[in-house]
Amino acid sequence: MGLSDEIKPKQIRNKTKTRKDLLMTLIIKTFLYNCNMFDTHCHLNFSRFKNNLSQVVDYARKGGVNKIVVPGTDISTSQEAIEISHQFEGVYAAVGIHPHHAYELYHSSILLSQDQLGSLPIAGPVAPHSTSQSEGSFRSSLPQTTDLRNKISDLIISLEQMLQNPKVVAIGEIGIDKHEYKMTKHENYAITPEFITLQKKLVERQIDLGLRNNKSIILHNREAREDLMDVLTKVDLKQMEYRTVFHCCEPDAFLFDFAKANHFFIGVDGDVTYWKEKQEFIKEVPFEMLVLETDAPFLLPEPLRAEKKYPNNPGNIPIIAKFIANLKGESVEVVDRVTTENARRLFNLPEDQ
Repeated sequence: MGLSDEIKPKQIRNKTKTRKDLLMTLIIKTFLYNCNMFDTHCHLNFSRFKNNLSQVVDYARKGGVNKIVVPGTDISTSQEAIEISHQFEGVYAAVGIHPHHAYELYHSSILLSQDQLGSLPIAGPVAPHSTSQSEGSFRSSLPQTTDLRNKISDLIISLEQMLQNPKVVAIGEIGIDKHEYKMTKHENYAITPEFITLQKKLVERQIDLGLRNNKSIILHNREAREDLMDVLTKVDLKQMEYRTVFHCCEPDAFLFDFAKANHFFIGVDGDVTYWKEKQEFIKEVPFEMLVLETDAPFLLPEPLRAEKKYPNNPGNIPIIAKFIANLKGESVEVVDRVTTENARRLFNLPEDQ
């Protein structure tokens, strides 16, 4: 999802018998068995959890969520994900550059020639939204001072070093994002053809990096299916089988067919509890393709969303599992067991980890 991180949360409070505690207790009692759930995508490295991280992880464990993967979105959050993974048993890290943060590269880049970065066209700082400035005049107004290829190479080197850490199980969150965000931390953020080309080049390099280091792949796609497919035709899909997930997968029949044909997993999040189109989509996805995610602090599930119980946290995985069980007419035990097995396979984790 978007990484503007602008929601106003209410921190999990250290009180007994709060309304949220009672809700969680009720959910747990309906399971009648020892949960062993897996949140495959949770941004514990975001500022929302800075002051109560241990409490959040403990809360999740009490709810039966014993495994969590923390994805990075840039170099800083990737390093933080690794640090967090070493603080808690059952918590793992992923490292990568999110397409939203690729804007930092794009904004700082100045004219590049075609031969500097393969098919990457001329790129430069994004101008403010305007329909009066032509693409030609936009390009010609930029000085040649920055080598974008070197910047990308430096990022790849940093990520490869991080991938050697034993608690790093994947490269991610990486992908392509064409959504026009109303609010971001980047001034003048805009989707341009050059920016999308940079995103495509960056995700291709990161997929290759992950595969060379035998790591799983966490793919982000928002309103960019064709561009992402463009990239996936250039990589080793065979090597990605059972080691790749479409994070928070859009309800798209083509993506489902592609995932099924290439043995990708599909991540399902809290939005399934309120998005009717997503519900119909997940009904069609077989259990053996599903993994559970919170995407915390985002995508708070119902009924907590209606009550504005922000931020989302990994302890809400049981709510998502219960909803999927009802949606697909299956027991929560099956949802728990199968999605956890899928997550272990996705991240190549043995039973004793």
